[in-house]
Amino acid sequence: MSTVAAYAAPSASEPLVKTTITRREVGPHDVAFDIHFAGICHSDIHTVRDEWGRANYPVVPGHEIAGIVTEVGSEVTGFRVGDRVGVGCFVDSCRECAQCRAGEEQYCAKGMVGTYNAIGRDGEPTQGGYSGAIVVDENYVLRIPDSLPLDAAAPLLCAGITLYSPLRHWNAGPGTRVAVIGLGGLGHMGVKLAHAMGAHVTVLSQSLKKMEDGLRLGADEYYATSDPETFSTLRGSFDLILNTVSANLNLGRYLGLLALDGTMVELGMPEQPMSVPAGALISGRRRLAGSLIGSIAETQEMLDFCAEHGVRPEIEVITPDYINEAYERVVASDVRYRFVIDTQSLRS
Repeated sequence: MSTVAAYAAPSASEPLVKTTITRREVGPHDVAFDIHFAGICHSDIHTVRDEWGRANYPVVPGHEIAGIVTEVGSEVTGFRVGDRVGVGCFVDSCRECAQCRAGEEQYCAKGMVGTYNAIGRDGEPTQGGYSGAIVVDENYVLRIPDSLPLDAAAPLLCAGITLYSPLRHWNAGPGTRVAVIGLGGLGHMGVKLAHAMGAHVTVLSQSLKKMEDGLRLGADEYYATSDPETFSTLRGSFDLILNTVSANLNLGRYLGLLALDGTMVELGMPEQPMSVPAGALISGRRRLAGSLIGSIAETQEMLDFCAEHGVRPEIEVITPDYINEAYERVVASDVRYRFVIDTQSLRS
């Protein structure tokens, strides 16, 4: 066992504080690495504040993790000391169910093992990337291409793959019309990725205050959903709509923006059940779907795609002692567009 510095939430009502945690010894199939950067995902905040329930305190959040390998197990052949690596939202799965055998580990029938706030195979709670180092089974470690800076790579391991996976699954590319609801940590990656894939990209945001950013990031069009004319103007316009916000939307209005056989994909997690009008689905043979991150293989594909096409998130790098302030700014939508923690002080 080794001891590393970390930032943990003691309870739902307390700020994160600096502490120490233990990491397991490196087993035959493990990769140990020093964490250099960890992104702040809104999921971290939901978990820390117990807004989704089942928080197991103290919890060290962070599932957008990038760093450098320091040790590998005796049976590891795919990684070596000095490699640039990352870990995303999960660190294990059952490896036996149909989904795992098909390479879709994120949909593991027994439940994937989350990078934090979960129980690992050893029966111990998992703790995430707001820390100095981590040990992960080699099968759940990603290789970060040399052309991707580690700080920019970190958010790709959740925000990036969350948008890449549905874009690939629903065949976004030249000739397809993609709308992205919300221009935040997830949404701005959706714009960049869809643009890089060659799709015609539209941003649907509450207001036009981020319009200049949206167009700079690759959007072809930008509309304010607070304007009631938007929904009549754009009716039947899109093949694919990616909803990146967690608010409960008027789904009838948004489904009406889909063309025949179009698909709207839910990526956020509203706190209340969604109300879906059947007529909006039936009238255009439309689909309402969901998507959860991506598999290990697809995440590696995404990293390679981003490296090849120069796709990087817009980030603001912070020190660990700013985490609690950063949380408040995320909740207030006061970040463009992803906070990334420089964990150097947690490695010393």
